[in-house]
Amino acid sequence: MLSFTDLKICAPRLVLAGILLFISSAAQARQGPPAAYWVLLRDKAGTHLDAARYLSAPAQARRQRQHLPPCDSTDFPVRPDYVRQIRALTDTVTLVSRWFNAVACRATPAQAAALRRLPGVRAVELRPAAPLTPASQRPAPADWELSAADRQLAQRQTGSLGGPIFQRAGLTGKGLRIAIFDVGFIRADQHPAFLQLFAEKRVVLTHDFVRNQPNVFVGGSHGTEVLSCLAGRLPDGTPLGLAPEAEFLLARTERNLRELYAEEEAWLAAAEWADRNGADIINSSLGYTARRYFPEQMNGRTSLVARAAELAVRKGMLVVNAAGNDGDDETWRTIGTPADGDSVLAVGGLDPDTYLHVPFSSYGPSADRRLKPNVVAFGRVLAAAPEGYSVVEGTSFASPLLAGFAACAWQQERGLSVMQLFQKIQQSADLYPYFDYAHGYGTPQARYFLPDKTPLPTPATFDITRHDSILTVLIRPEAAQVAAYQLPLYADSAAGPATAEKAASLPALGREAPVPLLSETARAAPPGPAGSPSLPAHPEYLYWHIADRRNVLRSYEVREVSQRAILRLPLRRLQPGDTLRVQYRGFTQSYSAQ
Repeated sequence: MLSFTDLKICAPRLVLAGILLFISSAAQARQGPPAAYWVLLRDKAGTHLDAARYLSAPAQARRQRQHLPPCDSTDFPVRPDYVRQIRALTDTVTLVSRWFNAVACRATPAQAAALRRLPGVRAVELRPAAPLTPASQRPAPADWELSAADRQLAQRQTGSLGGPIFQRAGLTGKGLRIAIFDVGFIRADQHPAFLQLFAEKRVVLTHDFVRNQPNVFVGGSHGTEVLSCLAGRLPDGTPLGLAPEAEFLLARTERNLRELYAEEEAWLAAAEWADRNGADIINSSLGYTARRYFPEQMNGRTSLVARAAELAVRKGMLVVNAAGNDGDDETWRTIGTPADGDSVLAVGGLDPDTYLHVPFSSYGPSADRRLKPNVVAFGRVLAAAPEGYSVVEGTSFASPLLAGFAACAWQQERGLSVMQLFQKIQQSADLYPYFDYAHGYGTPQARYFLPDKTPLPTPATFDITRHDSILTVLIRPEAAQVAAYQLPLYADSAAGPATAEKAASLPALGREAPVPLLSETARAAPPGPAGSPSLPAHPEYLYWHIADRRNVLRSYEVREVSQRAILRLPLRRLQPGDTLRVQYRGFTQSYSAQ
C-alpha cells in the first residue's frame, strides 16, 4: 500500500504522464488512424529474373504452348530497396505485387504523405474501406441418403453441357491444372467425394492468403462445394463435375462472414501464385458489388480484381467467374466484379426445371454495355457438403461446371490460346449467335469440340415476313411439333397471345420466364428405363431481341412456342440501324431496319 508520502512523490509523475498521454493522443488525432494504401512504384530498374527458376515447369509450358514470352516486365520482382523504404515508414506491409509493381500497406495520413515524397514512388492511393457485413449463409447439408431427384440432378448438371460426350471421348480434364479461389475448403481432404482426387495427389498445392499458411481446409465449406462441381463424385461414382482427373491449386482468398478490400489483394496474390505454379484455368466463384462499388464501375477497368483478372488472361490463364446472385435484388441487379472483365468468362445461372435464367442470377450488360454473362450453366446443383451431399443454389456452382467444361475442351484442343478457347466456348453455346443479358450465348455444348463428321447446316425453323407495318415470325410447319417436357408454371410472364399490342408494351429490357399454355400433365416427359429416374426433355423456346447499331440490346424476350404466328412486331419498334434477331431450335435469323 502506498503511503501519503509516496503519493506526494508520485503525483508530479502522474500529472506529467497524463500530459504526455494527452499530447500523444492529440498528435495521433491530427495524424488520423492507420488506413490501407496502395503504393505504386515508378520502375523496376536493376531487377533481374531467371524465368526458369521463378516459374514452375507447367507455367513455362503454358506460356510456350500459347507462344507467349517466357517472361515480361510484370514478372520481374519489385525493387527491394523500394520495399525496404516503405517498410521503414509504415506500420504494416500486407502485399508486394509484381504484376502491379505496387506495395499494399497500412499507414497514417502523415506516413502516407512521407511515402509520396520517396523518390521511387509514383503515387499513393487510399484503398476503399468496407463494412464488416455478414455474408449470406449456405443451406444446411443434406444427409447421405440421396433421393432419385438428387441423383437425376447430378446427371443433368453435367449432361446439360454434354458431359457424356466428353466422357466417351476420354476427356476428363487430365493434364490441366485448375486454381480455385474461395472462402475455404472445410473437410474436402476427408470427404468421400474426393477420395480419388487426394489419393492420386492431384491437389498439388494449397495456400491460405488470409492467414498466410498452407492449410486451406478452414474458413468455410463453400470451396468444398465448388470443388465438387469440378471433381467430386457420388458414392456410386457419378461425377458431379466435368474435370475429375484435373490437377488443382486451392487458394483461400476470402474471409467468412465479412467483406474487406484485403480480399481483393488476396485475389491478386493468389493469381500471381497460380500463374507461377502453372494454372491453366482460374475458377473464381467470388464477386464484389454494392459493399464497395457503384453499378457504373462494373466496367472491367475499375476494380483491382478485374484488372488482376485481365493480367491473368494475358499470362495464358482462362479466368472463369460467377456472374453473381443479385438478379432479384432491385438495388443491384447487374453482374459483380471481376465478372465484368472483358476477357473474363462470366457464367450466369440456369434453372434446371425450365432451362431458363434462374431469377437470382445477375444480369448484364457491363457498365460499358458489353455482353455479360457470356454463357450459362445450372444454377442449382447437387454438391458435396462437409457432412454429405446437398442441393445448393448460386452462380457459384455454374462457374465450376463451366471451368470443368473448359478443361475438357482445352484437353481436346491443347494448342488453343486462351482467347481462342474463350471464343470457342461462346460459339459452342446452344443459342449462338443469338444472345441476351440473362442467358448470354446460352449453354456450351461438348459436341462442338468433338464433331463426328462435317456438321450439317441447321434447318430453317421459322420465317420473318413483313406485311404493311408489321413483322411476323412464323414457325415453319415441319418445326411446329414440340417434344413433351415437364415445366412448372410461372405467373409473372410476358408470354401469351402474340399480339402487336402485347409486343409494343414490352419493357425496356427483357423477359425470360414464359408461362406454358399446356398443362404439366400434357408436357410430362416419358418415363425412363425401369429402375432409373426419368430425365425431362430439354424445353425449346423462341428467343428474340432488338439490338441497336452497336449491337447493344434495347429489349429481349423468351417465348414458349404455342402457335405458328409466334410474334407480331410493329415496325415502329425498330429504329434506323436496329436489328431484330430471332432464335428457335438452333436456327437464327435477323431483320435489319433501314
